[in-house]
Amino acid sequence: MTTLDNATVASAPVLRRLYFVRVGFAVVWAVLLGVTASDLGVAAGVLLVVYPLFDVAAAVVDFRSSRARELILNIVISSLAAVGLALAATSGIPAVLRVFGGWAIVSGVVQLILAVRRRKLGGQAAMIFSGGLSTVIGTTFIVMASRDNAMLTGVAGYAVGGAVFFLISAIRLGRAVRAAKGN
Repeated sequence: MTTLDNATVASAPVLRRLYFVRVGFAVVWAVLLGVTASDLGVAAGVLLVVYPLFDVAAAVVDFRSSRARELILNIVISSLAAVGLALAATSGIPAVLRVFGGWAIVSGVVQLILAVRRRKLGGQAAMIFSGGLSTVIGTTFIVMASRDNAMLTGVAGYAVGGAVFFLISAIRLGRAVRAAKGN
């Protein structure tokens, strides 16, 4: 691993804890969406809006610690996605899949860029892969929106997949920081 500066090592524990929180949130959110996804009622609509809002909160916490510029873009994108999903939820599942897919594509690109910039920190290979995969899955959601049997269950699966990548990154990040500190 490359030598890390003190500021990077100092911000890594915050990022690691944030990754673990994101894992827990994504799993709980996916289960709740799975339970409510059979129709696009109020509960599913609220959950769909909450997901990008949680991403906004996570990006704010990350930004306060790391000052990574890409996070400002992520905050804006996720805020717009929350508004877009609130509006799309009133129009039906295909509209939700299009908005969620668009958000997955753009936020995936941002995640990919940020993870590449953070690669020296360690634990970022999973985030690089996750960002790239998010763009592919986002495109799939947009394609799924044109089908007659469009469903939200894929969105719950997307969240669980993201949780797996955050878990891998959190574990590997902890190992990298311990190695950098010489423990």
